[in-house]
Amino acid sequence: MKVIVDTSVWSLALRRRSAIADIATARLSRLLVDGRVLMLGAVRQKLLSGIRDPDVFESLRERLRGFPDIALVVEDHETAAGFFNACRRRGVQGSNTDFLICAAADRRGCSILTTDKDFDAFAAHVPVRLEIPLDTVPPPD
Repeated sequence: MKVIVDTSVWSLALRRRSAIADIATARLSRLLVDGRVLMLGAVRQKLLSGIRDPDVFESLRERLRGFPDIALVVEDHETAAGFFNACRRRGVQGSNTDFLICAAADRRGCSILTTDKDFDAFAAHVPVRLEIPLDTVPPPD
């Protein structure tokens, strides 16, 4: 099954050094080797936003270009809005980007790899499949 990787995981793997970053990097590496990673344009945009150093921006942009964006259609945006509304009616808040990730994954039968606990709350109300939580993945050898 293909996996949409959320900004939270990319950010940990690309920018930070910590125990959870090492786990995120290991999980992401496994998915990359298996050819299971999908990219959403909104995730790419979030990753590239706020980078002050033009050389760092260019380097990351080039690295991310290896992952073509999922082509979104009208139904993805409509489904995202429906997911937003369904969750909000139940008191669950989320960003438009997060619900777009959920909608894109649902329509394509994909799962989502994230460290963002908001997705756990979404999954209680909309059809979202989450990859194995990062805290259950053994650290790299």
